[in-house]
Amino acid sequence: MLRPFIAGNWKMNLTLKESRELAGSVRDGTEGITGVDVGVCPPSVFLEDVYSVLEGSSVILGAQNMHWEDKGAFTGEVSGDMIKEVGCTHVILGHSERRHVFGETDSMINSKLRTAFTKGIMPIFCLGERLEERESGSTFEVIERQLRAGLAGLRPEDVSRLTIAYEPVWAIGTGKNATSTQAQEVHGRIRALLKESYGEDVSASVRILYGGSVKPDNAVELLAQPDINGLLVGGASLKSDSFLEIISAAFEQVRSAV
Repeated sequence: MLRPFIAGNWKMNLTLKESRELAGSVRDGTEGITGVDVGVCPPSVFLEDVYSVLEGSSVILGAQNMHWEDKGAFTGEVSGDMIKEVGCTHVILGHSERRHVFGETDSMINSKLRTAFTKGIMPIFCLGERLEERESGSTFEVIERQLRAGLAGLRPEDVSRLTIAYEPVWAIGTGKNATSTQAQEVHGRIRALLKESYGEDVSASVRILYGGSVKPDNAVELLAQPDINGLLVGGASLKSDSFLEIISAAFEQVRSAV
């Protein structure tokens, strides 16, 4: 099995003090956890401070976004070099809120993915359908379009190191939840598309996370699915107890597979 990856997306939440405290709790709570990658993605203004708390631990630091250019007149943006300098090894790209609130296109996301790989930053590439697209039966069509456009021009060796996160937009903060069967269905489709475009070896090496209203009470069932290799956690990552419970679920899955 692929090594599970549990990543917390803090979005635009928490104070500096709360961010440092939460990072410390995750750091301490994951001591002794093996076989599972754990990451947190704080707001950009707190990245350096959170890194100072996590430094020396196994917890991965990721940014929530980055621009595709190295520098320039891009007010409010951060570059790959900037996030790397403050300790980030990963970055979330193509999140549904970036797509549907801030209008990022597939082409923009592709540019960001290309830049991330040139900088040695590992992207968590998000894709997913909205409620109307799910209800119209076009889920697979949307997923394929986002996947192919996002990965256009990337080398197979880059794709093989990619983390993909399927996040059904209709299941994020809406009270609606995708069942584990619905999630697996899309994850399986993503892996099949990767195999079709890049071959068996690449498709088998890509971790595909699920990211739609993940909570401790659905983590075990989601992680039990064959093509779900981890979780991108939103609200439940803002409290150490719930986030650590989700991490423990992944750890128990790894232990039971040995």
